[in-house]
Amino acid sequence: MSLFGSMSTAISGLNAQAAAFSNISDNMANSQTVGYKGVTTNFIDYLTTSSAVQNQSGSVATRPGYQNEVQGTIQQSTDPLALAISGQGFFSVSEQTSSNTIGTPQFSNQAYYTRAGDFTADNNGYLVNSAGEYLNGYAVDPTSGAVNTSRLVPIQVTQTQFAPTPTSLVKLVANVPATPIVSSNLSSETEIYDAAGTGHQLQTSWAQSSANNWTLTFSSPDNLAGGTPTIGSVGVVFNPNGTLASLTGATGAVSVAGTATDGAVQISPDFGGGAQPITVDLGNFNQATGVTQFAGTNYALTSADQNGAAPGSYTGISAKNDGTIVANYDNGRSVTIAQVPLITFANANALQRQNGEAYTATQSSGVARVDALNSNGAGALVVGSTESSNVDIASQLSQLIVAQQAYGANAKVISAANELMTTTLNIKQ
Repeated sequence: MSLFGSMSTAISGLNAQAAAFSNISDNMANSQTVGYKGVTTNFIDYLTTSSAVQNQSGSVATRPGYQNEVQGTIQQSTDPLALAISGQGFFSVSEQTSSNTIGTPQFSNQAYYTRAGDFTADNNGYLVNSAGEYLNGYAVDPTSGAVNTSRLVPIQVTQTQFAPTPTSLVKLVANVPATPIVSSNLSSETEIYDAAGTGHQLQTSWAQSSANNWTLTFSSPDNLAGGTPTIGSVGVVFNPNGTLASLTGATGAVSVAGTATDGAVQISPDFGGGAQPITVDLGNFNQATGVTQFAGTNYALTSADQNGAAPGSYTGISAKNDGTIVANYDNGRSVTIAQVPLITFANANALQRQNGEAYTATQSSGVARVDALNSNGAGALVVGSTESSNVDIASQLSQLIVAQQAYGANAKVISAANELMTTTLNIKQ
C-alpha cells in the first residue's frame, strides 16, 4: 500500500508542478503586457491517514493566487491619451459585440474592468485600449458642464465644430491712477464676440471728474445703435483707500446691474443683430478686487477676461489628471466631454479573469463601487503613462528553477517506487 501510495503522491506532485509551470509561463509570456496581473501557485496538502502512530502519503493540489492588487510600474508613454492608475482602482470598460449597418459599435451588457490604460482614439472617436476595450465614463453636458452620474457609457468625442458663443460677461481687473497724468492714456480695448462669432472691439475709457470720482465710458466702432460708436457711460466712485465704493449715473445703453456688494454694469451694444446684453464686472464694493484706485500716474490693465468665442474646428482629444476628457478646438477653446471615475472592489484578487487583461465581478470580489479619483483608495490618474505588468522576471526565473527541480524529484520518486515494486514482484520467482 505504501509503494502505491508513494507513486500516487508523486504523480500528484508532477501535476502540481505542471500547474506551477503553466502559471510561470503565463506570467513570463505577459511580462510586457500592459496592465497584466501575475498569477502565483499555492500548494495544498491533502491527507490520507495521519496520526500519532501512522502516516500514509496523501497528495498535493494547487490553486492559483491572483495578484490583482499588486501595483505594476508606471511608465511614460508616447500616447497622450494613455492613463495609468496609481492606487487600487480599475477602469470601467465595455466590449463590442457587433456593429450596426452604419458601423456604430454595439456593446455587451456585461460590465468589464481593467488596468490596461493604453487608450487611443479610434476612427469613430471612442477611446479604446490595445485589447479592444472601450473606456467608460460619465457623460458631461458640453453647454452646462453638468455631469450625468446616473450611468457609465463608452466615451465618444465627435469631431464637430465649436459653435460660436456670444460674449455675455467681461471681468475687468485694472487700476486707475490716484494721481493721473493729464496726457496719459486711460483706455483699453477687449475683443468680444456677437452671436455669429464675429469679433468686435470693446473700448473702456476713464475720465476723472474729481477726487475719487470717475466716468467710465464704453464704446465700440461696430456699435450701430444711433450711428455712434458710444454705447454709454457710468459714474464710478472709489473709497479713499482705493477700493470700489459705488456706481452712479448710468447713461445710454448702460445700466447698473450689480447688487449691494457687487459692482457690475450691463451694456447693450448693437452689432447689427439687435441689442446684446453684456455684464461688465468691475469687482466687489469695499474690496481690492476688480477695478481699484491705488497710487500711480498711469492706467494699468491687468486682465479683461470675457466668455465669448469665435467658431472653431476640432483639433483633437486630451485627458486631464482630474479624469476629464476634453475636446480641443483651434480657437483656443476646449469642451469637457466626459469624466472618468475609478472602480474599486472589497476583494479585487477574487475578480474573474477575462481575455485582454479584463475582469468581471464575482460574489467573492464584492460589487463594483464607483469612486471619484483620490477617494476610498481608488487612486490617482497619471496621464500619458501606462501601468506595466507586475511580473518580476527574476523572481519567475527562480520559481522556474525550483519547479523544474521539484518536477524532477517527483519523477525520481516514481521511478524508485517502480523499481521497488518490480523487486517485490520478483521475490516469488
